[in-house]
Amino acid sequence: MHTSISHSPDDDRGQLRLANNRLLASLPDDDQQQLAAKCETVRVDNGQILSEPGQEVRYIYFPIDCLVSLLGVAEGRMTLEVGSIGREGMLGAAVVLGHELAQVRAVVQRSGRTYRMVAGDFVTEFHRMDSLQRLLHRYTDVQLAQAIQIAVCSRFHVLEARLARSLLITRDRLQSEKFHLTHEFLAHALGVRRVGVTKAASALQNQRLITYSRGNIEILDSAGLESASCHCYEMFKDK
Repeated sequence: MHTSISHSPDDDRGQLRLANNRLLASLPDDDQQQLAAKCETVRVDNGQILSEPGQEVRYIYFPIDCLVSLLGVAEGRMTLEVGSIGREGMLGAAVVLGHELAQVRAVVQRSGRTYRMVAGDFVTEFHRMDSLQRLLHRYTDVQLAQAIQIAVCSRFHVLEARLARSLLITRDRLQSEKFHLTHEFLAHALGVRRVGVTKAASALQNQRLITYSRGNIEILDSAGLESASCHCYEMFKDK
């Protein structure tokens, strides 16, 4: 994993449109333009770490077409996915609550572009902008509810159902039946050993719900995969 960030050729602070992130797109046009003046568009790559627990939050990210996995970390090595963020959300919302240090490891799950803003600028705009305050209050409430549901799911549901849930959520965020997720990444996300992921993925593949080869996943039967998933997927979709 690495931490370098390359600027996109279409980086233009003055005329940046924020409509490519659904969260920002829900703001009034005038507020979007005010935030656009403080944003830049950058490219992030698969495996890139955007935050580590205990490290200063320097930037806020609003994904455009990338996907970011949020991992809780125990003892510096054990991980469990507590959420993921696509173009419907943002990374770094907790800074407006006074949390200057990151609470999770944020790892790019799929390469792509994201809007990026200096954390201090975002806090300033948050206190100025009523619409942003209302939006962030709703968003953080949903994020907390999802983290709680993942914790419950991890404790009480079998791995095969949890894997199905994770694949369906990834599909929804990427709007694609095909994507790339390695055994190693899924093991980190689900908090299990790689052999567990292999067995669960094989079970789903034997039911002809997915194909899985060298990290390349294709969902063959969406309805069947939803049936194999725990009820947590429906709760995530509703929120």
